[in-house]
Amino acid sequence: MANGKRFPDPHEYIAGQIPPELEGWEEMYPPHFLFGDDRKDWEKRQFWYLDKIHAVYPMPPLDQIFQQAWQISLSQHTTRIFCIPPAQGVAHRIVGCYQYICAIEPPPEEIIKEKAELFQVRVHYPVEHYDELWEEWLSRLKKLGQELEEIKVPRELPKYMPAGEIFPNSFRGYGPSYELMEAFDRAVNCMYKGWQYHFNYLNLAYLYYLMFFDTAKKLFPGISDSAISMMVAGAEVSMFRPEEELCKLSRLAHANPRVGEILKKDGPAGQKIEALKGLEEGQRWLQELEALKNPWFYISCGSGWYNYEGSWINKLDIPFSYIKNYLERLDKGEKIERSFEEVSKTRERLVAEYSKLISSEEDRQTFQNAFNDCRVIYKYAEDHLFWVEHWFHTIWWEKMREIGAVIASTGAFKEADDIFMFNRLEVPTLIEDVVTTWALGEGVPLLNWSAKAEKRKKILQAAANWSPSPALGPAPEAVAEPFTVMLWGVVTDKVDEWLKGATVDPAQVDELKGFASSPGQVEGVARVIKTVEEISGLQAGEIMVCPCTNPSWAPALSRVKAAVTDIGGLTSHAAIVSREYGVPSVTGTGVATVVIKTGDIIKVNGDEGVVRIVQRK
Repeated sequence: MANGKRFPDPHEYIAGQIPPELEGWEEMYPPHFLFGDDRKDWEKRQFWYLDKIHAVYPMPPLDQIFQQAWQISLSQHTTRIFCIPPAQGVAHRIVGCYQYICAIEPPPEEIIKEKAELFQVRVHYPVEHYDELWEEWLSRLKKLGQELEEIKVPRELPKYMPAGEIFPNSFRGYGPSYELMEAFDRAVNCMYKGWQYHFNYLNLAYLYYLMFFDTAKKLFPGISDSAISMMVAGAEVSMFRPEEELCKLSRLAHANPRVGEILKKDGPAGQKIEALKGLEEGQRWLQELEALKNPWFYISCGSGWYNYEGSWINKLDIPFSYIKNYLERLDKGEKIERSFEEVSKTRERLVAEYSKLISSEEDRQTFQNAFNDCRVIYKYAEDHLFWVEHWFHTIWWEKMREIGAVIASTGAFKEADDIFMFNRLEVPTLIEDVVTTWALGEGVPLLNWSAKAEKRKKILQAAANWSPSPALGPAPEAVAEPFTVMLWGVVTDKVDEWLKGATVDPAQVDELKGFASSPGQVEGVARVIKTVEEISGLQAGEIMVCPCTNPSWAPALSRVKAAVTDIGGLTSHAAIVSREYGVPSVTGTGVATVVIKTGDIIKVNGDEGVVRIVQRK
């Protein structure tokens, strides 16, 4: 329900507020992702907010495929598969290259009742059979990844097909023109199917967490959010394996001093690899490295959502910099692995202590059941994350670059990565123009795809320098949709702050509030980090302040005092990882990276969700 207050009307905002430097941005995205007259009345009634979990930066057109895929999959698993009674899907719109989303209002009461009957039948089986379902899920996803990896992309569109590929025995009946078209279509289908798999159990994982959260709040009215969160912490999940494998490699290198000395030197990874090849023990270390690269180095250097982020497998300087730091810490006698046992002991102690406070046996059983169900399925949140958004996405990015390289070789555009300047509905037209022109023979011109790519790069750069409205449409009286609160960290107070529209004066702010995502209170020196490249500057004992944490930053969390983020709720990746590493954390502050500067002394209260600036640099 709206409270009568409004953010800008989306249609009026597009007409009057987008900078002129972004002219032509609408052409970059499919029409059903744009605000328009056909759905104007419905769109005006919705509360739209910037999606800063999945789309922090302006959206390159082809990168939007993941957003398109998750809109369908998340929504259908909620509305049509598990039939979560009051919940509906999450709709998307693009404005000036930024993604806005809205949680669709609950359906009519009769539909809620209809769904409730189906929900009760469908919701329990995945928890009761989770281990076998997980193994089946992982096998299915790996098979799909292999299928994607094996898609054949022609190396070129040759002047003439080689004689050996025609007669007498090799002629397949089709040429590289068809191969190129087929490769892209198959890759797109694989991506959509992968994202269908992505949400098989994710909504239920969040739902069971929310059910446990609600149970604990009712039984223990004074319990802190961070205490509840710690009760489900401590999980052996895939998202932490890359960091665990780096620790093993580091210990192996530390046990071989000559290997360790090479890896502790400054310089690029390639240079160190060449030096290691000259040592017998170095060769053995490199064999261990090769054995674990697939899958554990198929982790994005960022979020996994943007083509330009790269992954460890193709940016080896990133994991090698972590190994260098681990070796230096091992030299000092420090522990480099996360304290899994300590987190598990804290969880068990909390659950036991709170269980003793329950007087009714029925309530105690309700609490234990909610806890057990949550623990069983909630690990899916970090397990699936690695396999889809990192391993699978890494394969897809590389396949797109293979296709882009072929197109670039024809002169259609300048470089392979220009393919990302065209959305997934445009690329088939681009490819068809390329292969048609090739098939027609000599001297036939292409459309000017290169100019379009260059124009779009400039638009994206202009968008990066623009700060769009945090929300559009009518402000809700209260933000109650659970995923909006728990994952995105959008709460009523934050919406009220957005409505004020006041410009933040960093010098006037000495206290920030957010989510109490991981318990503990510490004071220390802040370091503001916005990119993975800046991680190398993080010093042991500092407090990391960032827009949101990325999974590949996990090694950094083993050496920081605390973590503070602009974005994210209690079930965001930043919150989960902080709990797993036993690092106090406050997430969803909104403006931490604006207000706090590197070198400031800050105090982080992860029990209450408060960050205080003690002394400015």
